[in-house]
Amino acid sequence: MGKVYVNRTLNLKRINYIGLDMDHTLIRYNSQNFEALAHSVMLEKLVKEKGYPNTILNLKFSFDRAIRGLVIDKHRGNVLKLSRYGAIRVSYHGLQNLDFNFQKKVYKSSYIDMSDPDYDKVDTSFSIAFAGLFMQLIELKKTSERDSLPDFITIANDLNEVLDRGHRDGSLKSVVRSRLEDFIVKDPHIVEGLERYVKHGKKVFIVTNSDYSYTKLLLDHAINPFLKAHKNWADLFEFVITSAQKPRFFFDSLKFLRIDTNDGSMINQEGPLTKGVYQGGCANVFTNDLKLNPDEILYIGDHIYGDIVRLKKDCAWRTALVVEELGDEIDKINEAEPTVEKINALMDQKVPVEREIDKLISRKIEKGESQLSEQIDRLLGSISEIDRKIAPLIQQQQKLFNPYWGEVMRVGIEESYFAYQVERFACVYMSQLGDLLRLSPRTYFRAPKRPMAHEMQSDY
Repeated sequence: MGKVYVNRTLNLKRINYIGLDMDHTLIRYNSQNFEALAHSVMLEKLVKEKGYPNTILNLKFSFDRAIRGLVIDKHRGNVLKLSRYGAIRVSYHGLQNLDFNFQKKVYKSSYIDMSDPDYDKVDTSFSIAFAGLFMQLIELKKTSERDSLPDFITIANDLNEVLDRGHRDGSLKSVVRSRLEDFIVKDPHIVEGLERYVKHGKKVFIVTNSDYSYTKLLLDHAINPFLKAHKNWADLFEFVITSAQKPRFFFDSLKFLRIDTNDGSMINQEGPLTKGVYQGGCANVFTNDLKLNPDEILYIGDHIYGDIVRLKKDCAWRTALVVEELGDEIDKINEAEPTVEKINALMDQKVPVEREIDKLISRKIEKGESQLSEQIDRLLGSISEIDRKIAPLIQQQQKLFNPYWGEVMRVGIEESYFAYQVERFACVYMSQLGDLLRLSPRTYFRAPKRPMAHEMQSDY
């Protein structure tokens, strides 16, 4: 099991209600299998519903082609990876990596305004196939299918539309229903942890965008078999809220419908909420009906925008984010540590030489000491030799991570834009729900002091 990482102090003793997203949070998916399915469904819909050429059906799915946290430039047909400040650090047009000089020509300022509607964010694991297929279609557009594919913005919008429809019309879920073992990862430790938290007096609830039928199917499959202190999932969860339309659930004023679990029929909810299964609704009514303070509720999800950002801005519930990729990334960071130590040792040699060169050049300019040229050239040669040693080490380190984008949480030495959002909006984060549930329900998560630049020893 992994660890829980703390951005803001969180005392579980003060949390009375723990809310859970279902897909990719409470219920774990085999992401590669599901995204491969999404890839094929999108292709079929593009051909049948949007008139795309049959040749696109030959496009093969590559799970590595995209990672969470990327940004799609719909206007230019590019996919970008940003630093925490919105600076472009890696960019692709189709399947072609854009070098820095070309990138500067295209973007002038290399800082991206994320409020611009020309940009889409890859916020969730459900967007991996979308981003990868966008890149493949752009590649076809600029090569063999120049005239048979629409413009870049239309391609992006069409992909969004067919993916959304694939989720809504059952194209994806019907396949999951028929092959649950291929797509759903059963985890008895999650059920064990939930029952332990309930024993400690915590109320647990679900808020999911999935409909009741699909929610019931997954809970029957992945929760019921491992229950010991409860008869079924309806006993375990205080509330199950389906078709919640997140993020609207967190800021709108939608009405609750109560679902009869015997036949799936619905009626308008009259009066305060009581334990049960619902459709729709909103966070404001939920909080008020239960007479809760917002900071008594911890909500855990995997979608940085749909589950965390709008919730934090509009409801003030406490937040926890599941970053599925984190476990594998931490393993690779640990594997890369010996290489990083070698890089750092070489940098420790390089920096003093760079400073000496700066001093000598300054003397040459300011005092006209032209005889320093030979010494400067010699030191520049030393820098080049160190760089020749560093380059293969950096390549060796990068090979451990995604071959196109590198780490999810970093871009070079900077935090990625995705990592910045995690830090800003998630009180705590982890690679899977079980990392939290294995800990005591009375855990006090203390945020570490984050040193500012002026609080650390400076070499300048």
